[in-house]
Amino acid sequence: MKFTPCATAWLDGRHVPLARARVPVTTHALQYGTSVFEGIRAYWNGKNLNVVRLAEHARRLLESASFYSMSPRHTAEEVAAAVLGVCARNRLRQSCYVRPFCFVGDHGINLDIAPGAPVHTAVYAFPASRLFPASGVRVGVSSWKKFSDASTPHMAKAGGNYLNAILATQEAHRNGHDEAIMLDSRGLVSEAPGENVFVVRRGELVTPTLASSALEGLTRDCVLRLASDAGMSARAGDIARSELYVADEIFLTGTAAEVTPVISVDGHRVGNGRPGKATRSLMRAYEDAVMGRDGAHAGWLTAVY
Repeated sequence: MKFTPCATAWLDGRHVPLARARVPVTTHALQYGTSVFEGIRAYWNGKNLNVVRLAEHARRLLESASFYSMSPRHTAEEVAAAVLGVCARNRLRQSCYVRPFCFVGDHGINLDIAPGAPVHTAVYAFPASRLFPASGVRVGVSSWKKFSDASTPHMAKAGGNYLNAILATQEAHRNGHDEAIMLDSRGLVSEAPGENVFVVRRGELVTPTLASSALEGLTRDCVLRLASDAGMSARAGDIARSELYVADEIFLTGTAAEVTPVISVDGHRVGNGRPGKATRSLMRAYEDAVMGRDGAHAGWLTAVY
C-alpha cells in the first residue's frame, strides 16, 4: 500500500501541518510501545467520501487505551469528528486510509502509566487502494505463535503488540509468501499479522474465536453479517492447522486487506487455486456495502461532505 500522508493532521484537538506534528525523542511510546491505534477506511463513490464503521472504530480506540490505564483527553465522539475533519481539511475525494492513535508522551522511563500520564491523540490520512491483489495471496503458517491473552491483552490494538506480527510478516516474505497465518499457543489458527482468517469447508464459513487471540475485527464482523444476510452458514470456532490444507476456500479480512482470497497455504493449493464462489460473493457484498450501493448496511457509513 502506497504511503503518502496528506498535508494536514490533527493533534490534541487542533489541525496542524503534518510537518509540525512531531514528538520529542523522550516520548514514552517510542521507548516502550505505549500506543494504541485504529485503521479506518473511507471510500469515495463518485458522490461522497464515506467512512466505514466510524463510531465503532473510535470506541475501540478508547477501549484499547483503557487496557493500559491510558487516559486520552478526547471522547470517542471527538475522535470521530477529528477523522471526518482530517478528511475534509485535506479535501480528499478519493478512497483513503485514516489512522487515529493515542500515545503516552513525555513520561520519563517509568513503566507505570499513572492517571496523570500525558496521553496525546493524533489523526492522519493518506490515499489508499487495495493492499493485496483481488486475485489472491499465497500464505505460509508462521513459526512465530500469536501471543497469548495471558501475556498481553489481544483485544487491544496496541502498537507494541505488532512486533509479534512484524516477525511473522518478515518470515513469510523470506519464505516467498505474500502473508503469514499465525497459530495460537494451542497450535490452532489465530489470525494473520494484520487480518482475520476465514475458512470455507463443506459449505460452512468459520473464523477463529476470540479465545484464539484473534482480534475482534470490524471487517470480520461485517463479513459475518454479510454472510448471514446471504444465507450462508457462518460461525466462530476452532480451526486446526491441518484444516487449512483441505479447505475449499480461505480468505483474509481487515481494514487494509478488505476481503482478500488465499490461493495457497505452505505451497498447498486452496481449492482450484483461484478465489472461490463464497469468497467472490462476499468480496462483492463488502464492496457494495462500503461503496454505498447496499442500502441495508447504510448505517455502516458516515459521510464526510
